[in-house]
Amino acid sequence: MARVVVSVTNDLVGDRRVAKVCASLHSAGHDVLLLGCIKGRTAGIERPYRVRRMKMLARKGFLFYMEFNVRLFFILLFTRKDALLCNDTDALAANYAASVVCRCPLVFDAHELFPEVPELVGRRFVKWFWTRLEDFIFPRLRHCYTVCQSIADYYAERYGIRMGVVRNIPVMSAPRLPARLPGPVPEGKRMILYQGAVNVGRGLEWAIPAMRWLDDCVLVICGNGDLLEEMQALAVSEGVAGRVVFTGRIPAEELDAYTVQADVGLVLLDNLGLSYYYSLPNRIFDFMKFGVPVLATDFPEIRRVVDGCRSGILTSTHSPEEIARLIREMLAEWGTPAAKERLRSQASRFDWREEAKVVLATVDDALKQK
Repeated sequence: MARVVVSVTNDLVGDRRVAKVCASLHSAGHDVLLLGCIKGRTAGIERPYRVRRMKMLARKGFLFYMEFNVRLFFILLFTRKDALLCNDTDALAANYAASVVCRCPLVFDAHELFPEVPELVGRRFVKWFWTRLEDFIFPRLRHCYTVCQSIADYYAERYGIRMGVVRNIPVMSAPRLPARLPGPVPEGKRMILYQGAVNVGRGLEWAIPAMRWLDDCVLVICGNGDLLEEMQALAVSEGVAGRVVFTGRIPAEELDAYTVQADVGLVLLDNLGLSYYYSLPNRIFDFMKFGVPVLATDFPEIRRVVDGCRSGILTSTHSPEEIARLIREMLAEWGTPAAKERLRSQASRFDWREEAKVVLATVDDALKQK
C-alpha cells in the first residue's frame, strides 16, 4: 500500500474532481491523505480516506497563496509519503519543493490553463508570477495529466512535456437521491440550472436578464463566489428577483438532487482567456447524466462533446433576449421524457472509471520510478 498525499487550495466541499481522484486511488488500495484549507465557515466532509484542512488566516490574494504554500511545504516535509499529487499551479510551489527535498515523486493534475484564468486578466504582475513559476517547474514534470486535449497540446508545445488527459466526467452509476427532493421551483414552472462558481466570465450577467422573457421559468444558481452579491443585485435591478434562486454552494453529494429536476442546464462562458476557451466543464457531463440539455458556449472542447452527443445548443451570443429565445426553443425540443432518455443514453459513452485508469497509471508509474 502506497501513501499518496493529495493537496489542493480549496476547502474540498464542492471539488468533485479531487474527490473522484482520491476515491479512485483509495479503491485501488492506496493510502490517501487529502490536504485542503478552510477560509471562514465551511461545511464538514466525510470521506473513506483521511482528510486534513488547514484553517487559513489570509482569505485571498498573494498572502493566501504564500501562507498556503509555506504551511503546505512543512506539512509535506514531515508527513510520511510515497508520492505527492498536486492539483493546479497554485499549490505547485510547495509540492515541487517538498518532492525535491524529500526525493519523492510528484504527480501534477492541471485543472485549467492557470495563468490564463479570467481572474488574472489585466493583472500583469500576478500573471507574470504564475507564468514564471510554470516556466521553471513544468519542464521538470515527469508525471502529469490535465482536463482536455487542448490544454495538453498547449503545454506540449510550450514546454515539450507529455500530459495525459483525464476529463472531468462523473461516475455514471445510479445517483443516491434523497427521498424528498429540494423544491426551489414552484409547481408549473420550468427549471433552468446553473451550477458552479459565481465568478467573472460565467455568463450569469447574460442569463439573469434573460429571465425577463421567461415568465414560466425559474433560474436556480447553485454556487458561491466573488460576484454573488453583484448577481443578486442584478436580479433585483432587472425585476426578476422572484424568479432567480440563489442556493449558495451545495456539497457535491447533494447537487444531483437539483440537477435531476432541471429542464435546461447553462454552460455559458465569456472568452476571457485560453483557460476558459479550452475548458471542458464537468457540468456538461453531469447534465447529460440526468437527461438535461445544455445551452453552452461554442468553444472547441465543449463543441466536441455537445455536437458529438447532440446534447444541447451551442451559441456565441451575449444577448439576454437571444439566450431567452434559445432556452424557449430547448424547452420545446427536449421537454419530453423520450428526449431526456435519449440524452441519458448518450451519457453511457462517458464514465469516470475509464478516466481514472489514466490517473492510476500515472501514479503507479511515478511510484515505480521512486
